[in-house]
Amino acid sequence: MFRKLVLILAAVALLASAGTAPTGGHYKITLMQPAVVQGTVLKAGDYRLLLANSQLTIVADNGKNLIQVAVKVETEPTKFDSTTVRLDMSSGKAVLSEIRLGGTRTRLIFN
Repeated sequence: MFRKLVLILAAVALLASAGTAPTGGHYKITLMQPAVVQGTVLKAGDYRLLLANSQLTIVADNGKNLIQVAVKVETEPTKFDSTTVRLDMSSGKAVLSEIRLGGTRTRLIFN
């Protein structure tokens, strides 16, 4: 019950902020292995990304595992051909460090 309430409130917050955000969008990524995102472990699989300003919401394709994180949004001079996920393996775990969104000039950097 509590999880449903949290998901509903998060969805309402996203809808409210979507109208005010001049930049944003919906994107998809596939993780081939488990990855850590700011302390939260994401299992291998497909995820939807919702970007509003510098807030990124990551939702599993099954609608579970909603995560909101702050990201640094950078614009590159040329568009990326495909979406790429970069993992940092220096800590012994796969830590999500960057996402380059295919078809855009947007690069998301995780702090």
